[in-house]
Amino acid sequence: MFYVSEINHDVPETFENETQKLIYEALGKLGIPFDRVTNDYIVSMDDCVYINEKLGTNIVKNLFLCNRQETEFYLYVTRDNKRFKTKIFSKALGVSRLSFAPEEALTEYLGVKIGAANPFSLVFDKDGKVHLVIDEELMEYDRIACNDATNNAHICISKADLMDKYLPYTGHEPVILHVDEEVEE
Repeated sequence: MFYVSEINHDVPETFENETQKLIYEALGKLGIPFDRVTNDYIVSMDDCVYINEKLGTNIVKNLFLCNRQETEFYLYVTRDNKRFKTKIFSKALGVSRLSFAPEEALTEYLGVKIGAANPFSLVFDKDGKVHLVIDEELMEYDRIACNDATNNAHICISKADLMDKYLPYTGHEPVILHVDEEVEE
């Protein structure tokens, strides 16, 4: 059985990486309350079902993308079960076709490994190299849940705190974008 702890509101006793430390420092400095669970290491979005049940909301899907030249980087945040096609996303954003960014860029700009990028990790991007794109469907959410820059703990805050406090603190102005979901042909 997949392990998920009870909800707590405490900062971890030790940090696994610098980004995780920066996230909790920011939440504390901004006075943002959070629900936190620890869990078994996540392998896929399917593992998130148990965490969703515990937190009472769905973890968002986060995709780290770049242009062909690897000079422009985008963090796309969308609902967990939305199909993603780079062609449709790129067209909606009005940019040349994007692809998944290399792991080195993920580490350099967000300070995380594969599977741990999310809006909270933008606190690591002090130079504003990453463009944040949020699917407009998430504007209907009351709460946003993501990992805490690790794959074995997740936090949840109100969408209002994310949009009005946390993202301004990181210096990232999100682009709210309507992205159609492509149906399999």
